[in-house]
Amino acid sequence: MALPGQELPVFSILPFLGMLLSIALFPLLAPRFWHRHYGKISLFWAVITAIPLWIWFPSETTHTLLHVFLAEYIPFIILLGTLYVISGNIYIQGSFSGRPLFNTLYLLIGTGLASIMGTTGASVVLIRPLLRANANRRSKTHLVVFFIFLVSNIGGSLTPLGDPPLFLGYLKGVPFFWTLNLFYPMILCTASLLFIFYLFDRHLYSKELPKEVVNENNYSFTIKGFHNIIFLIGVPIAILFSGNFHLPSITFLGIDRPLQEWLRDIILIIMGILSYSLTSQDIRDKNEFTFFPIKEVAILFFGIFISMIPALSILQAGKEGPLRSITENLTTPIHYFWITGLLSAFLDNAPTYLTLLSSCLGHFYTDLEVKEALRLLILERPNYLLAISCGAVFFGALTYIGNAPNFIVRSIAEEKGVFMPTFFGYLFKYSLPLLSPLFLLITIIFFRV
Repeated sequence: MALPGQELPVFSILPFLGMLLSIALFPLLAPRFWHRHYGKISLFWAVITAIPLWIWFPSETTHTLLHVFLAEYIPFIILLGTLYVISGNIYIQGSFSGRPLFNTLYLLIGTGLASIMGTTGASVVLIRPLLRANANRRSKTHLVVFFIFLVSNIGGSLTPLGDPPLFLGYLKGVPFFWTLNLFYPMILCTASLLFIFYLFDRHLYSKELPKEVVNENNYSFTIKGFHNIIFLIGVPIAILFSGNFHLPSITFLGIDRPLQEWLRDIILIIMGILSYSLTSQDIRDKNEFTFFPIKEVAILFFGIFISMIPALSILQAGKEGPLRSITENLTTPIHYFWITGLLSAFLDNAPTYLTLLSSCLGHFYTDLEVKEALRLLILERPNYLLAISCGAVFFGALTYIGNAPNFIVRSIAEEKGVFMPTFFGYLFKYSLPLLSPLFLLITIIFFRV
């Protein structure tokens, strides 16, 4: 009972555009109004999306909304919420100071950890120590921006645990270690961004007084709340369990979900509760932990998940949908890299990855099953899968909504008093000038032929 994307008009994506513009413009033009009413605005765009769909396709819309809510949105928030709570119960203490070399090495280590811990886990654990190390510096915005680029996005390239699109590819049949093929594009991006960051951070550092930039203390390196590392490791184990065990499905409100997915969500909730219960409030106080960042993400992404339904349905209709003129012309790795990337920057990169992967498989291997078609794609045309994978992961850094950790990191930074640019400020001042040349370079080196 999927929503028939081939029958939806293109203007059905207008509420999604309204949601994006609300996130972009209200914090800039009416910040007090946005802070008080962003939940109502998110709900408004969700309702504006749902009502016409219900009128046009009542049964299909009901089924789609329930599926999005039960099988996508709730598991998404459970995963983010669990990682947020566990990470907030870990306090990293040490004699850190916000010097350019330390900051650069810290970002390098965080980028490496993101493929192991996942971009969300690494982001939430590591952003607070970085902000504490630079607490006495006047210029901190660039630290958070480059952290989003590297730790929250590009760093998750090398394993299916790193970023949701790669995990979905693994579930579809991409071998676990195949994602190591993203190593060279990832290293190119990482090395370039770290070099630019170091020069920029050193320039800003030189303009500040020594007493302002040095955050000296005599603390030895320790991790308080260390038992939470067990829970942090347990999250990817639970995710791998749900992807590798095939149990019977359970139907709830007409939505079929495999039992292992229900068990995964329950396990994640239990780990979050245990982490919170077994950790001293003093550690959360040191982290200045509050639930506001994850609350903001949950509310805004509710509107995003609902309002983007027509856009994803139209894309999934492929050559039969109103965007057939675009999908029919996807013929080279360059096309797949850029279209996957640009859509991932504004839509959820996980379903975008699956949609473009399905389009690619259907283009080259029309009559084959998914796993066999995928095996042949990897064997005969690996650059197409590489292009889709790089586009989904790398372009997530282009906007605040490109990947959920971006929003969490931004919210944590703002809560700690760091000035963060608006949606368009981030896009036009930072991400487009810094990332688009890198993406062009990747195109020339890896996807030209």
